[in-house]
Amino acid sequence: MKKRVFVMILMLAIASGLVFAGAAQEAEEAERVVNVFGAFRDAEALRFEEAMIPFEERTGVDVVYEPSSEFETQIFIQVEAGNPPDVAALPQPGLMKNFAERGVLFPLSSEVVSRIDANYTPAWKDLGSYEGDVYGVFHRVNAKSFVWYPKEVFEAEGYKTPGTWDEMLALMEEMKADGYTPWSVGIESGAATGWPATDWMEDIMLRTAGPEMYDKWVNHEIPFNDPAVKKAAEYMMSIWGSNENTLGGPSSVATTNFGDAVKPLFEANPQALLHRQGNFITGFMQDNVQANLEEKVGVFAFPSIDPKWGTPVLGGGDQFVMFSESDDINDFLAYLTTWESAKSWAKAGGALFPHQDQDFSDYGSKLEADLAKILVNAEVFRFDASDLMPAEVGAGSFWTGMADMVTGVSIDRVLDQIEKSWP
Repeated sequence: MKKRVFVMILMLAIASGLVFAGAAQEAEEAERVVNVFGAFRDAEALRFEEAMIPFEERTGVDVVYEPSSEFETQIFIQVEAGNPPDVAALPQPGLMKNFAERGVLFPLSSEVVSRIDANYTPAWKDLGSYEGDVYGVFHRVNAKSFVWYPKEVFEAEGYKTPGTWDEMLALMEEMKADGYTPWSVGIESGAATGWPATDWMEDIMLRTAGPEMYDKWVNHEIPFNDPAVKKAAEYMMSIWGSNENTLGGPSSVATTNFGDAVKPLFEANPQALLHRQGNFITGFMQDNVQANLEEKVGVFAFPSIDPKWGTPVLGGGDQFVMFSESDDINDFLAYLTTWESAKSWAKAGGALFPHQDQDFSDYGSKLEADLAKILVNAEVFRFDASDLMPAEVGAGSFWTGMADMVTGVSIDRVLDQIEKSWP
């Protein structure tokens, strides 16, 4: 009798052990989650999640993305509380350097770094590096060095897209002779008014002073009122300061919302024919234009000025960094270096990617494929300067100074004021 009871107890213990072991195994499998925190929301968040499905299906790892409209505030709060996400998608390189300096980030594995070396131009690795270590993988990016135009008008008038600044000036004269105002420009953006002008300045600095001087400007190794910066401002104001060159003249530039500035190009009888802005601007075009981008919208790279600097590309993007370290996180970051991780998003539209092995036919429109080619083929890429500068300047005096310049304050005075504001 005792023996039978003992056997039953033993069998129950074994069964219980199997149950507990099974539960532990299920719990372990359930914990295969990579938590990602970022600033892109709504449709962009959905497209990112869709792009992660092949990785999830292949590995069994669940990528859980949490978006936030207050990302930059919240990521600091989480880090200070000792509860950061596994991975964060940082929209500014300065954030990565801040966290790397604090010692709260893990450098990327040699496997991921080798994939970056193989599938990205060196600029992207440099932007993701700090003091010799690589911390960031870039995925979805944007580019700003584009000039948009109404394709139907160009075809009807026989206009040719320019490749150099002089060719662009000649095209502008041709347009004016035909009764058009060349440019539609707007810098109004509420508290952020002026930022579109900073983008113009940055593009021109890259083309007149070159990438090394641009980097010195960003890092305040030259003053903001340096002759190289003044030269870029003079190039910009040679267009912006003229009533003949911009729709409505300088006063209209200052008061026109940046999202509305592209619309005059695609009215029934367009008065302006050129607009410089990033790839996101298609979302601000009229609905009938967005429905027919291929036939209605043309685009070319913002032209070269000094031949020795070629045609650089200015832009931005999200770099993924890790606050936790595991094989699953490593595999996730390695996946981001592949075109497979971007393909479905490229098809859906609204994003560009820096991967060298990308298939341009995967983009949902020829227009976006053309933008991606400009980005990938650029010999020089630089991140938006105002995003890299201290906030007091990049999101403060630089913005307001550009607005002042457009409304008539002298270039010298504006640059002096911005220089004085540098912390």
